[in-house]
Amino acid sequence: MTGWTTADIPSQSGRLAVVTGATGGIGFETACALAAAGAEVVLAGRNDSKGADALARLRAAHPGAAARFARLDLASLTSVAAFAETLRAAGRGIDLLVNNAGVMAPPARQLTADGFELQFATNYLGHFALTARLLPLLRRVAGARVVTLSSMAAHVGLIDLANLQSERAYRPFHAYSMTKLAMLMLALEFQRRSVAAGWGVDGMAAHPGWARTDIISNGPASSGLRAALWRIAKRFLLPLSPPAGPAALPVLFAATSPDARGGGYYGPTRLFEIMGPPGAAKMPARALDAAVAARLWETSERLAGVRFA
Repeated sequence: MTGWTTADIPSQSGRLAVVTGATGGIGFETACALAAAGAEVVLAGRNDSKGADALARLRAAHPGAAARFARLDLASLTSVAAFAETLRAAGRGIDLLVNNAGVMAPPARQLTADGFELQFATNYLGHFALTARLLPLLRRVAGARVVTLSSMAAHVGLIDLANLQSERAYRPFHAYSMTKLAMLMLALEFQRRSVAAGWGVDGMAAHPGWARTDIISNGPASSGLRAALWRIAKRFLLPLSPPAGPAALPVLFAATSPDARGGGYYGPTRLFEIMGPPGAAKMPARALDAAVAARLWETSERLAGVRFA
């Protein structure tokens, strides 16, 4: 797997891929690479103007690419349901779902219209609901995959089932790391349930390392000393980090490589998984707690009002 690049992506001709958060950063680079390999790509995002711009940039880079933008606000369960219903009404099977979109450590606790903490809703619960609603379309395709984005922050994450909404105390990066651990556990629990129920869909996860994207350059936000230290440190750290293109390689490896397996976790392989070609990533011990994963899954079904077929 050493040296794996976009040149190693197998032909994606005839495949349909849905990428969330695809109007910029890693999501956009993922969508571009899939389109370049022949896939039909749905760029899902919450901002129409950014969506139009992303689509124009993709088509300029890859004339003739089969791509379209569709509005999806993962912080809104109503938007998730409407997006999924549009795809289900079209009736076409989905080969690949990339759960990429996210927000990182806003300084103040914010609630969505549904009453959920913003990071929990956007990074995790919206993707959980989306995956559940699109599962019937994924099951129509042999070898379909769901790739869920986690983060190195998952190593310091802790799932507190009694405080998923950060109601007792809101610490921006603590809430973010919890959602990224939850995303990794979602991928692993999805794979366990897919095998047990015979869904025929592989669930796997990836992390981009330390990517030079807007989500990093703008955060993590906090207050006091941590915020001051971050403003100083990022001036030195960001120039060392890879841009979104190379950082998307672990996602693309998980999405397309014959060597990627259900239940796998993939990331950069050099400098403590900060950068480098994609390969197997170190799994946080907490992510392997199947009992907590099962309880999180059941809680998420209740909160999102969905059930997996």
